[in-house]
Amino acid sequence: MTNPNPNAVILRDVTEADLPILYEQQLDPVATQMAAVPSRDWDAFMTHWKNKVMVNEEGIVKVILFEGQVAGYLLSWNASGEQDVGYWLGRKYWGKGIATKALAEFLGYVKIRPLVAHVAKHNIGSLRVLQKCGFTVTGENKLTDEKGQEIEGIILTLE
Repeated sequence: MTNPNPNAVILRDVTEADLPILYEQQLDPVATQMAAVPSRDWDAFMTHWKNKVMVNEEGIVKVILFEGQVAGYLLSWNASGEQDVGYWLGRKYWGKGIATKALAEFLGYVKIRPLVAHVAKHNIGSLRVLQKCGFTVTGENKLTDEKGQEIEGIILTLE
């Protein structure tokens, strides 16, 4: 039986086999600049994912599949009493509505509210994704970009 909608966005648990793809996606200099998130080298990336992200029993992490390919991931975690949400989408998947569909579905997995997202002010695409999913701007902050420089950030909250 074939998938009735081959362009469907599907979320599933992350496996170790997904990590090399996610690693390559986070090396993209355009994406790291847009997200204001520094990339990690292989060892640091694998240590972070295997020893922190994938074993965090309080966190939720899902890989995003599009057309059967790993397009990125979503995660939610407790950051000092604040439930945060974040996501990463490989650049070749930008501008297709994938992040919005994936986040909307992911919000069904994350029941804790309020849910908070921190976004670089210049990341208009991510701001739009969050707002389409019901997040509202609740503040501003400073983030550190991929070069270690301070940049303007926006805090969004889903009540």
